[in-house]
Amino acid sequence: MRVSRIHDVRMTLGRPQLEDALATLGGVLARRSLAYEVVLVGGGSLLLRGIIERPTKDVDLLGIRLESGDIISLDTLPEPLTRAVRDVGLALGLAADWLNLGPAPLLDLGLPPGFADRLSRIAFESFVVWYAGAYDLTCFKLYAAADHWPSKDRHLDDLRALRPTREQLLEAARWARTHDASPGFLSLLTAVLREVGVEDADVALR
Repeated sequence: MRVSRIHDVRMTLGRPQLEDALATLGGVLARRSLAYEVVLVGGGSLLLRGIIERPTKDVDLLGIRLESGDIISLDTLPEPLTRAVRDVGLALGLAADWLNLGPAPLLDLGLPPGFADRLSRIAFESFVVWYAGAYDLTCFKLYAAADHWPSKDRHLDDLRALRPTREQLLEAARWARTHDASPGFLSLLTAVLREVGVEDADVALR
């Protein structure tokens, strides 16, 4: 697809639009003799896994994946990738930064154990996307829902859509506490867990 049309109205990304945007980006990068592997989290991963239908305005990258399998965080995207993302955004009526760096602190503070083993891969020509597993998304969404509590926003809705088991929720809560061990955050976590059916969360997390 040629990167030439500019739309006046910014489009949101459902799963078909997201896949089209990623495929377009992959084509642009291939024609420019560029190649990248990235790791997606958040709404992008949920859409690609078919867990939600709610569209998103942008897609969060956790970082770049190296050939070794290591994931590295970035302060900014490489300039050639930034230009390609912007060009695709202009062509498809998306924001210039529809693909951007999201929760980089997750890498600094530690991902759930085994995160890399649960990634799924999809290639769009020379642009390879690795997207987070359902358990890891449960961890991230539980953390975000607690961080935003008592607001019952999209993070809580996404957490419910993932349909985690009680044990997965408790494991996710224990991981979240490695990022914030404060008593106040524990209270927020407990409230969210009760909201999604773990009535004895205060006892189980002791």
